[in-house]
Amino acid sequence: KGVLQIESGYTYTRNKDADDNSITHNAGEVLVRYGVLQDWLELRLGVFPFSQVLGNPSPAVTNSGLEDLYLGAKIGLTPQEGWWPEMSIVPQMTVPTGHNSVTSNKWLPGINWLYGWDVTDFIGVGGSTQFNGAVDGTTAHKYTEWAQAITINYALTEDVGAYTEWFAFFPSGADTEQVQHYIDGGFTYRAKQSVTLLEGD
Repeated sequence: KGVLQIESGYTYTRNKDADDNSITHNAGEVLVRYGVLQDWLELRLGVFPFSQVLGNPSPAVTNSGLEDLYLGAKIGLTPQEGWWPEMSIVPQMTVPTGHNSVTSNKWLPGINWLYGWDVTDFIGVGGSTQFNGAVDGTTAHKYTEWAQAITINYALTEDVGAYTEWFAFFPSGADTEQVQHYIDGGFTYRAKQSVTLLEGD
């Protein structure tokens, strides 16, 4: 409660599909998290800038702007107790406010179940199971997308960490979308600012 956390990152994506030969830079990827009312409740706001070069059709086309706005609330459920994981649930949605080249043009609600274990002081394991509304890229019809992720986190120092992750998307009811698998990894740095309030005797 009362803690503001701002996360940011950068993602480079190279798509070599015949019908989508593109390079996308996501720089910023700002997720604002703020604890309200109780320690187990936070509000979430995601703003994701992008710059994309489309190689097909030719000549290349460049688009840039913001993706659809992300809104959510994280609700803590249980702490870790032995093999019982720490868990939370995130009701979430995207709002059709993004650039016309990337917006879904639809309100897309979803829910994310998060769970994880601190195995040792050095390593942790986490998972995410999501069901979200999505839009078929070819027909623009809505469908439900199941997303599954497994992440291994490494605490290198108090403020520097690393992670490896597998995640996949499983469309249900889509017209043309197919199952997609991804593997990624990266580093994290936690920048901290402390404020000490001094009181007189």
